[in-house]
Amino acid sequence: MRLDTLFHQLDARGVPPLDQWDPAFCGEMDLLITAGGEWIHEGAPIRRPELVRLLSSVLRRESDGDYYLVTPAEKLRIRVEDRPLLAIDADADADGWSIALQWGERLRLGMVHRLQLAPDPQGEWRPALPVRHGLEARLHRNLYYRLIESAEWRGAELGFDSDGVWQPLGRLAEGEA
Repeated sequence: MRLDTLFHQLDARGVPPLDQWDPAFCGEMDLLITAGGEWIHEGAPIRRPELVRLLSSVLRRESDGDYYLVTPAEKLRIRVEDRPLLAIDADADADGWSIALQWGERLRLGMVHRLQLAPDPQGEWRPALPVRHGLEARLHRNLYYRLIESAEWRGAELGFDSDGVWQPLGRLAEGEA
């Protein structure tokens, strides 16, 4: 496939149609995405944001639970400590919130992109945001605390509404008051 053909397939967010590609598995790549959002290749951090942005655009999680970098011609498995993406900022308007991911993508919190509580590697339940192709983003600590300022309690759950959809940020453990 030629690059100009590939670029014409990008959606409005600059993401290629990974769901249409089914290349053969080619092996493992020594790439780790840390729980803090750092991309480590062969033991060294990737310092070029453009490269990480490109790699994140061809990343997907498959039904086996593993993460892969996918092109029309090959598929390489990588390691991810928690969630591969990080939500770093947000803007509010009268109806809800738009979330900015670390590599430039923006999502609107609502029915399609709804926060859900999921355990992190230490077993703590924290918000995760479905993004695309099986990928999720964790909220950066600063963003999490910023959203808590707008949150309210509904029963044992802390959260807020965005586009008419409840967005959970936390939940009291059974027996906590």
